[in-house]
Amino acid sequence: MASSSSSRTPARLLHEMAQADTKTKSKKNKDTAQKKQRVLTAEPKHSKAARRFYNENFRESQRLSKVLAAAGVASRRSSEQLIFDGKVTVNGSVCNTPQTPVDPGRDIIYVNGNRLPKKLPPKVYLALNKPKGYICAAGEKKSVLSLFDDYLKSWDKRNPGTPRPRLFTVGRLDVATTGLIVVTNDGDFAQSISHPSANLTKEYIAVIEGSVSKKSLIAISEGTVIDGVHCTPDSVELLPQQPEMSRSRLRIVVHEGRNHEVRELVKKAGLEIHSLKRVRIGGFRLPTNLGLGTHMELRQGDLSALGWKTKKVAATAGR
Repeated sequence: MASSSSSRTPARLLHEMAQADTKTKSKKNKDTAQKKQRVLTAEPKHSKAARRFYNENFRESQRLSKVLAAAGVASRRSSEQLIFDGKVTVNGSVCNTPQTPVDPGRDIIYVNGNRLPKKLPPKVYLALNKPKGYICAAGEKKSVLSLFDDYLKSWDKRNPGTPRPRLFTVGRLDVATTGLIVVTNDGDFAQSISHPSANLTKEYIAVIEGSVSKKSLIAISEGTVIDGVHCTPDSVELLPQQPEMSRSRLRIVVHEGRNHEVRELVKKAGLEIHSLKRVRIGGFRLPTNLGLGTHMELRQGDLSALGWKTKKVAATAGR
C-alpha cells in the first residue's frame, strides 16, 4: 500500500521538494565558499611560538665550510682544511665533510675547542681607495685589510652582540696600483662580480713617462698575450694634457681582469707607466672625494651598479 501511495504523489510536489533540497545545498556551499574566502583574505598573524617552530623546522641550512667562513673563522678554503683536519665538531661529533648542511642557530659547532656563535655577522660591502704600497692579501704586514683596523675595533660599540665580519678583497690590485677595490665578507657576492660571466669592465688611468704617439695607441689596442691568452682592451684613449702635469695620461678599459693586464698592454707598446689607478668597476665609479686609504659603505644602488642584483642589502652595520 505504501508503495502504491508513493507512486500517486503529485509530480508538482516532488519537483518542489527537489528544488528546496537543491537550494539548501547551494546555500551551504555558498556559505562554505565565503568562509574559505575570509580565511584566505584574512591578514596572517604569526605568534612567537609559530615563528620559532618555523625557524626550528624549516629554516634553510648552509654548508659547514660556508658557515665557518661567514662567522669569520677563516677563508672558505682554510675552513675546509680545518674540517678535513678534524678540528670541527657538530653536535658533539667530529665532522670531516665541508658540505655538511648545518644551521648555526640550532646546531652546536665547535672549532679548535671554541664554540661558534649562533648569530652570524651581517653582510658588509665596502669600497676602498687603495694607496700605493699595500697588497690585497690577508695576514701580510702591509695588507689593505689593515686599513680597516679602526673600523673593526669600533664594531662592538656600533653593533653590540654581533660578531665581527671577516673581511677580504674582491679581486686584487698589485702593490704599486692605487684606486678602487671592493672589500666584503660575502663570498657569494664576491664570486658573482668577479666571475668572467659577470663581464664587468674596469677602467684605469695610467700616467705615462714620456710622450704617447698614435702608433703606441694602436699597439695597445691590438692587445698582447698574457698567460697564453690574447687580451685586448675594450678601449684606449689619450686624455687631454693637464696644465699642472707634464706626463701623458691614458684611459684604458678592460674586462679580462688578468694579472697585470694593463701594465702588460702598455709595456707591449714600448711605454713605461709612472702611476696606475683604477677608477671604475662596472657601473660604479670611485668617488672623487674618497681620500687615499679611506673607505665608504656600498648601498643597494652601488651594488646594482656592480652587477649584484640577486639580493638586497640589509640595514648597514654602521660606520
